[in-house]
Amino acid sequence: MRALVPSPDDVIETGFILAGDRHGQSLAPSEACDILRSDTLGWVHLRAQHPDTPGWIIENLSYLDPTIIDALVAEETRPRVTRVGDGLIVILRGINTIDGEDPEDMVSVRLWIDPQRIISLSRRRVRAISDIADELRRGHGPDDCASFLVDLVERLTQCIENFWRGIDDEADDLEEAVLTEAAPEIRPRLADLRRRAIILRRYLQPQRDALRGLQPAHPFWLEADDLRHLAEEVDALERVVEDADAMRDRMALVRDEIASQLSDKLNRNMYLLSILSALFLPLGFLTGLFGINVAGMPGAQDGDAFWIFIGALVVVVAAQLAILRKLKWI
Repeated sequence: MRALVPSPDDVIETGFILAGDRHGQSLAPSEACDILRSDTLGWVHLRAQHPDTPGWIIENLSYLDPTIIDALVAEETRPRVTRVGDGLIVILRGINTIDGEDPEDMVSVRLWIDPQRIISLSRRRVRAISDIADELRRGHGPDDCASFLVDLVERLTQCIENFWRGIDDEADDLEEAVLTEAAPEIRPRLADLRRRAIILRRYLQPQRDALRGLQPAHPFWLEADDLRHLAEEVDALERVVEDADAMRDRMALVRDEIASQLSDKLNRNMYLLSILSALFLPLGFLTGLFGINVAGMPGAQDGDAFWIFIGALVVVVAAQLAILRKLKWI
């Protein structure tokens, strides 16, 4: 029985011609294989989550090195840039823009780029990929493999910076709020900010290092101007990574301030309880003493004894307050 051939209609999400007079022309799934095998520069984006994608790549892109195919279809990825001949294996991460999902749950973009073809895959929607496709439909967008890589990295980094600015503004609001009052709702917000900063740093540091490695060992089609643009994006990622490191220290200070305020509040409450205990201790002793039910209790037959006793208690409290004030305890 013949094995089923993966359908390009299911595997290919979008495709375009990037070079020549046909720049920006959309590719039908049936045309994609021919373009990728030709000398005409084309870009094809595949659905990495589709079960037929690995089989389609093996069948139609068999001219690629097996290590390239393995990198493109790997289940788990880490940001990296690896040169293979005149091409690059590029694995990057971008902010998750899918509604209902955590933005810091970054999505992976895998690419093979060489002077004749660009093959990209992602398991979830990547806004940078969609934006590049929209630009090509309008007749703009990248026209060679270098500009495609630069454009993709710039869009991914800009989205990361925009998301980080929101986190940084939230951290500023949190620091201002904690100086006013250590409200209970601040603590979960603090934990959430620290969690997001840690997750972002986990992905962005290797992404920064991977792009930085392009500078000394880059293929010939990455020219000086392209490398300068990529260096700017590396610098932007460096700032975000440094800010993420600083964020952990900032949130640690906020946590210490919250702990200090809670400790001060607890100490004030304990102090008030101690003062009240000191005031009522002699009163409790006196009421307990005069409440014993034995013969010979003074004033038992006197109708004014109760009010005299109350007055005595008031005098005792006044005397205690005077002593505590003199000792500067209150």
